[in-house]
Amino acid sequence: MRNTAQTEARIYLDYAATTPLREEVSEAMRPLLQAQFGNPDSLHSFGREAAYAVQNARDTIAALLGVKPRTVYFTSGGTEAGSWAVQGIAAQGAVCVSAIEHAAVLQTARRCGRAYQICSVAEDGVLRPQAAEAMLQAHPEISLFCLMAVNNETGCVQPVEEVAALCHARGVALFVDCVQAQATCDLKKLAAYADALALSAHKIGGPKGVGALVVKDGVPLKALIMGGEQERGMRGGTLNAAGIAGFARALALAQAERKAFCAHTAELRDAFEGRILSAYGEIAVDGANRAPNVSHLTPKDGDGALLSKLDLAGVACSAGAACSAHAALPSHVLTAMGRSADEARRGLRFSFGAATTAEEACRAADILLACIGEGRR
Repeated sequence: MRNTAQTEARIYLDYAATTPLREEVSEAMRPLLQAQFGNPDSLHSFGREAAYAVQNARDTIAALLGVKPRTVYFTSGGTEAGSWAVQGIAAQGAVCVSAIEHAAVLQTARRCGRAYQICSVAEDGVLRPQAAEAMLQAHPEISLFCLMAVNNETGCVQPVEEVAALCHARGVALFVDCVQAQATCDLKKLAAYADALALSAHKIGGPKGVGALVVKDGVPLKALIMGGEQERGMRGGTLNAAGIAGFARALALAQAERKAFCAHTAELRDAFEGRILSAYGEIAVDGANRAPNVSHLTPKDGDGALLSKLDLAGVACSAGAACSAHAALPSHVLTAMGRSADEARRGLRFSFGAATTAEEACRAADILLACIGEGRR
């Protein structure tokens, strides 16, 4: 197979891993990287300018979520927010996490010293409310339930509303990982169900290294980092004022453009999958009730070289979550869905963005088919 990347423009289909910085976001950040560069905790005018920008960003994010500004705690990203949630929310009891949660949640649950339970999902990648109810009934010691809104590998949308009702009927706090939901879901609606939620800027055209944990009033939360009074004494360390300003701008844009984004990416994904399935039926489309911007596929046969072949041919996709890309282990999400370890290693995630074109989606499908055909010869 010829190296397409050398003759045609590369195709980026890994927007679930990260996104390019939007120009509007860059403009929002620029003053705080240059003239208004002060430390937000300094008492002079430079510091006050930065502090004002941080507060404006906090107010913006709170308004988008329909929560109080004081409940928004800025973090370095979604991983930190998820890990902090497991360690610090309602920590007097056990924690229950769905089997398909981000590694930040699963690994923290295993290692932080809290008792924990794992709630299974069905073969289609969606947690059933009945499974959550059975877990809560069997383990009354659970004080925190963790469920992502949209799975970061398959794009499966989870039943947050139903699980929230089950949790709240028993006085259990619900943490919702909204990192992959920011561009496709109504965050105000999700925030109404959740007692706490996590966000991350770089998934929606914002800067890397900034996110938020939102914890509603009355939900017990332990401090994460000692040594400073930042974030109301809960997370010490100088705030990334420029990143925070960019985050707020990116989130506002993502929520305002949500319906158009969903329509655009759904059309691309359906065309992409249709082109592949019409030519090669021996491939599984993974998951049900999926967000429109993610296509997770598992070829019937093949090996770990397919991802590299696609990259060499000019298509950037992934074999799961970017944070686990270098691990030799099979995807825990696919194994939780009942796939074998071999199948779980063959899965490929293609994720589409606002800048993806129909021509790119079709060309990527053709390149995937060529790579699969090459591997079968």
